[in-house]
Amino acid sequence: MFSRLPQLNSIRVFDSAARLLSFKAAALELSVTSTAVSHQIRALERKLGTQLFERKTRAVKLTPEGERLAVAANNALQKISDVIDEISNQQSVLTVSTTASFAAQCLVPNLDKFHQRNSGIRVVIKTSEELDDLSKDRRIDVAIRYGRFDRNVEHSTKLVTECFGMFATKQYLQTYANIEEATLLETAWKNSGLRPITWQQYFQSKNVSGGTFRVHSFDQEHHVIQAALAGQGVALVSELLVKTALQQGWLEKHPKGEMLEGLTYYMLTSAHQENSLKVSVFREWLLDVFSKDT
Repeated sequence: MFSRLPQLNSIRVFDSAARLLSFKAAALELSVTSTAVSHQIRALERKLGTQLFERKTRAVKLTPEGERLAVAANNALQKISDVIDEISNQQSVLTVSTTASFAAQCLVPNLDKFHQRNSGIRVVIKTSEELDDLSKDRRIDVAIRYGRFDRNVEHSTKLVTECFGMFATKQYLQTYANIEEATLLETAWKNSGLRPITWQQYFQSKNVSGGTFRVHSFDQEHHVIQAALAGQGVALVSELLVKTALQQGWLEKHPKGEMLEGLTYYMLTSAHQENSLKVSVFREWLLDVFSKDT
């Protein structure tokens, strides 16, 4: 019945090259050489008697036949992967892409609870400030993004909208009771597309000039939190990210500090992973975690 089908490995190599539109990138994803990828594609084209890629100087492009096979190959491989995850005695691996700050301050402190409830799923965290393309990189199952949530974006789930507060150690607050006298810590986003949340905003809302205050900026929120923990100032940072520090008594809210509206954390997955069991379980767990923070 399936005697005319190519070997599964050649379909897997083709799927990777078709998604990434690069033999070199496919080789990196599959941990083989670019030459091996090229040979597999050539052999597949000879067996099918049709060209799947147009080779250009620095790029490849799918032919109409290649595009048809790419859709079928991706769907078939995903279905096989989903069933293997469900019936295998081995742990499923769920790869999550997110920012370093969210991973360190929010996700990692809660992961043990997830593993206790879902021992068959191992979570691997990939941190980056770059936005991974989930439609091309099959190694990533879900991404947790930060910014303005658009409910019209497919395969996205709103998790929580945060608030920013003003936090410092107890000792620092005893020494600097007035915010105007303290060193002020804030995050300068690497992503210029994000609405800034800074001390300047706070002072403008109070019709106060912030030019005379000492403000230290960091490009990562967890660096701001670490500076506050080290007693270096008052941090203007997400209340969500300092939850553990507050529970442990390492940081406290500034008695005269106010809350500012923050941005939204949301989960994003790809079309082929939307109904995956491990993705669904992780999504429900995240929603449960964040429902307790609102």
